[in-house]
Amino acid sequence: MTDLEPVTATDLRLMQGLAQRVTAARPDLVNSDASFGELAWNWGKGHAADGASWTRRLWFSGGDPVAWGWAQLPHRVRRNDGSVKDVTGAYLAHQVHPDHAGLLDEVIDWYDGTAVGLDRTVLACAADEFALTRWSAHGYGTDPAALGDTGSWTQLNQRDLTDVEQPVLPDGFRFRTADQAGPEAAVRAHLDAWAPSAYTAEAYEGVRKAPGYRGDLHLLVEAPDGTMAASTIMWLDEANRTAEFEPVGTHPGHRRRGLARAMLLHGMRLARAAGATHATVACLGAPGHPQARALYYGVGFRRFTRDAPLIKTATAG
Repeated sequence: MTDLEPVTATDLRLMQGLAQRVTAARPDLVNSDASFGELAWNWGKGHAADGASWTRRLWFSGGDPVAWGWAQLPHRVRRNDGSVKDVTGAYLAHQVHPDHAGLLDEVIDWYDGTAVGLDRTVLACAADEFALTRWSAHGYGTDPAALGDTGSWTQLNQRDLTDVEQPVLPDGFRFRTADQAGPEAAVRAHLDAWAPSAYTAEAYEGVRKAPGYRGDLHLLVEAPDGTMAASTIMWLDEANRTAEFEPVGTHPGHRRRGLARAMLLHGMRLARAAGATHATVACLGAPGHPQARALYYGVGFRRFTRDAPLIKTATAG
């Protein structure tokens, strides 16, 4: 295993810059964990607790990053209910600019060298036929854990913002922003929606420091009793005029009341006012996970790309 090189905020900005350039050139080739907003969310919420198990490498051409790999190595996750999960394998987030596709072999070799002796997983883009060929040549195959009705792969959904209907909330509910509601309410909203969760006040501080975070685009729905019943963060890629929702969640006691639908519509209208012309949101794509997909389709999103989950076991070398 190589010496770890931590993923810094400077690295994150470079990775986001590559995400913006790939989005402009070939949006269908942006890996699900390598988009502008997903990078910010994952780094922000995780670097304080898990950053010691991260390492990265970037490749440059003419001073600009054209490829990167971010390996997440074995670590322990502590959730707010007291439970503990030991992550024993390695996972790779990565992106290669299509004009430099040949660098993917170097990314894969670096990952294999970094995660020697571990099961190695990666989420390639199903539309990237060249990449799938190269991963296969290096011994990676379809991850069995991702197959079937309850598989863990995701799909990216998109829509334009030319015609967004007016949101309607139930009586007594109102929209808030994280700037208005404050950090405690923002953290509580996430924990209620995603329990059990490793999210903490420290994680939220990391999210707030991530490039691209805007408290006025971090939305909540407040119930009549003061509970934050739903929340989402929008990440505005100004270069591509795209708003990305990540994450989206609703308190279990307030589901099936149209809150998430109204929040998404409200968010899209705010994003449009901020200059966005396009919106994206990811969800689990397997047949056994229909709820979020139905929600997003109901507000005009349609599938754009999907993951191809791959694995190379420790015994494969």
